[in-house]
Amino acid sequence: MLQRCQRYLTQNGIRYAHSIHAPAYTACEVASAERILPHELAKVVVYVGDNGPGLVVVPADYNVDLDEVRRLMGLSEIRLATERELSELFPDCELGAMPPFGNLFELPVLVDETIAAAKFMAFSAGTHRDVIRISVADFHRLVNPLVASCAERVRILA
Repeated sequence: MLQRCQRYLTQNGIRYAHSIHAPAYTACEVASAERILPHELAKVVVYVGDNGPGLVVVPADYNVDLDEVRRLMGLSEIRLATERELSELFPDCELGAMPPFGNLFELPVLVDETIAAAKFMAFSAGTHRDVIRISVADFHRLVNPLVASCAERVRILA
């Protein structure tokens, strides 16, 4: 998946940075390993609605509001994808390390407005060690996601 993402970005003339860190399994752990703030890392949440799966892209320190996603996407039912569904949808990715390029998987993409307003975004690129950084403007040109408020910031207690 990492090579597929890199090839996709290169073929589309997108400048990107790739970094490797020690294995990290949650979005906030990835942000820490990358030495970036959690809201600078985009995490991908996969939902399943009555018309199939889709991606929601939110900052690492946010939780998806599934009721709002259901409303925004015009769904009557919604739930989080199971681990089995994730492994079937993204066979070339480690579980939970999917990139936000729904168009590579023919899946709709909804991006929280907090990411849409940023200049750059970082995201896992198929493994729990690899991160890619690109401009948000380039992400929008590649993916053409729906942008809306669909998540809430999580309070992290120190």
